[in-house]
Amino acid sequence: MTVRMQSPLLSVIMPVFNGEKFLSETIESILNQTFTDFELLILNDNSTDSTQAIIERYQEKDSRIRTIIKESNVGPANLRNEGFSLAKGEYIALMDADDIALPTRFEKQVQVLNTNPEVGVCGTWFTFFGGKKNKTVKQPENHDKIKISFLSSCSIGNPTVMVRKSALKEHRFENQYVPVEDYDLWSRMIFTTNFHIVQESLLRYRQHDSNISKTKIENVNRSVRAVKSNMLKQFGIDSSDTNVDVYLNALTMKRKLTPEEIKNTIKASKFIISQNEKLGNFDKVLLKKQIDSVLLRTVRNAKKHNMSFFNYLKNEEKDLFRQIKFLDKTILFFKCITG
Repeated sequence: MTVRMQSPLLSVIMPVFNGEKFLSETIESILNQTFTDFELLILNDNSTDSTQAIIERYQEKDSRIRTIIKESNVGPANLRNEGFSLAKGEYIALMDADDIALPTRFEKQVQVLNTNPEVGVCGTWFTFFGGKKNKTVKQPENHDKIKISFLSSCSIGNPTVMVRKSALKEHRFENQYVPVEDYDLWSRMIFTTNFHIVQESLLRYRQHDSNISKTKIENVNRSVRAVKSNMLKQFGIDSSDTNVDVYLNALTMKRKLTPEEIKNTIKASKFIISQNEKLGNFDKVLLKKQIDSVLLRTVRNAKKHNMSFFNYLKNEEKDLFRQIKFLDKTILFFKCITG
């Protein structure tokens, strides 16, 4: 039997609800980590299957496991928040009850946090499995690049996160942003501490029919828009601004915009860049590169084309026009002359 440490360096938080199918595999991936100074806090969300029996079976073998059993279902966001409060470790790792952590995950993340005191949040690449084909999601390592990428999407896999408790402070998951409450939390913390992504896939992320992102698409889209709107405050733009969607289009490419909508998007992008020059919340070079990339793809995927639009780009947006590749420029020209 492994003896549980009184004050482990790491606390692992894992919510579970009716997870009997994959729970054993997940628990074993945690207990078999090369880094061993941790407690595993499993929060059972009033499961009605054999989840608790599975937990107790492992608990008998390994005293590092602690269990919280809820009398009513409260959801994973609330459970993770409860885990934050109960965690004894200086570091906190998140884990989903159907994923698999590779053996060196904790070891490599702890090493990052131990040697980089400015880093408060550490993630890793991760690999989808269980679907039609496996795919590894790769995110940037550098903090400034991660921060820029958050403007368009959540650039850290939630079940790969290890967070320093002193950096977490009072930050918590907010239920109003479910099912993308992780995007909200990390998009707030990206401005209070440094992020780092280990450039190696250290978690296998299981795909199956009950994944929230597949069953609640409308809620996902609504919540993602709300998170992105909140991030516009870093440019001095209030989320209640009537032009919010235009600003968002300058940061995340939207297909099938009309030439007039694209003109407004370009205008919005210039305002965002000028605001960042004043406020300095993002790396100036990286922000312009991100916005230019979005604009180029937006032009390529325009709903309509005409010569007036082509001449506008050529004569009034010369910097952007120069960046259009020759082949794309030729295709754009022929689309414009044919209407």
